[in-house]
Amino acid sequence: MPQAPAGPGPRRRTVLAAALTPLAAAGCAEEERPRSPRPGPETAAKDALVMIIRHAEEPAAADTGEDGEGNEDFGFLAVRGWRRAQELPTLFAPSRGAGLPRPEAVFAAGGTSGAPARCRQTVETLATALHTPVRSAFGLGAEPALARAVLEARMPVLVCWEHTGVPRLIRALGAQDLLGLPSVWPDRYDLVWVFTRRRGVWSFRELPQHLLSGDA
Repeated sequence: MPQAPAGPGPRRRTVLAAALTPLAAAGCAEEERPRSPRPGPETAAKDALVMIIRHAEEPAAADTGEDGEGNEDFGFLAVRGWRRAQELPTLFAPSRGAGLPRPEAVFAAGGTSGAPARCRQTVETLATALHTPVRSAFGLGAEPALARAVLEARMPVLVCWEHTGVPRLIRALGAQDLLGLPSVWPDRYDLVWVFTRRRGVWSFRELPQHLLSGDA
C-alpha cells in the first residue's frame, strides 16, 4: 500500500521559521518607524519675524565718511551714521517701548565699499553685543537667495540692506502686497520695517528707531 509523502520534519520547520523571523521583524520595524514630514506648504511657510533696516547715514555729496579710526573715506559711514551704529544695540533692549525682540541672526549686504560696506558697519556693534556673526554672503541683487537664507535662519532675523534693494527683498520674501507698505524706502535712516508671518500670512508695521537726537 503506497504511503503518503512525509510532511516537513521538525528540523525543516525550525529552519524555515528562523529564516522568516528577520523578515517579519523588519516589516514591523518599517511600519513602526516614525517618518519625517515631507516638505510642503506647511513647512515652507513656517512662522517668521524679519526686521529690515537701512544702513546708517552716509556722507553727503560734498562730504566724506570716516572709517573706524576716524580716517576720511567716502565709502564709510558719516559721523552721525557711526553714532547710530553704536546706539543700535539699545534698540533691542527689553526696557524700550518699541518691543523689538533681540535678533538671533544678523544679515548685511556683502561688499567691501559703498552701500554694502556701510550695511556691515551699521550692524557690527550690534552683532558683537549679540555674540553672533554678521552674515554677509549675499550682495546687492541676490535678494532671492538672501530671502531663502533669512527664512531658514533662526528667528527673529535682522537684515541691514541698501534702500533701493529693500523692495526686491520684500518681494522675494513674498510679503509685497501688504496694507500700508510703502512701495519704496523713504529718505530716512531711522526706521525699522517689521514683517511677521503667522500661519502663512504676512503682516507689516513700521517703527521709528528714536536712537539719536533729530530722529523723527
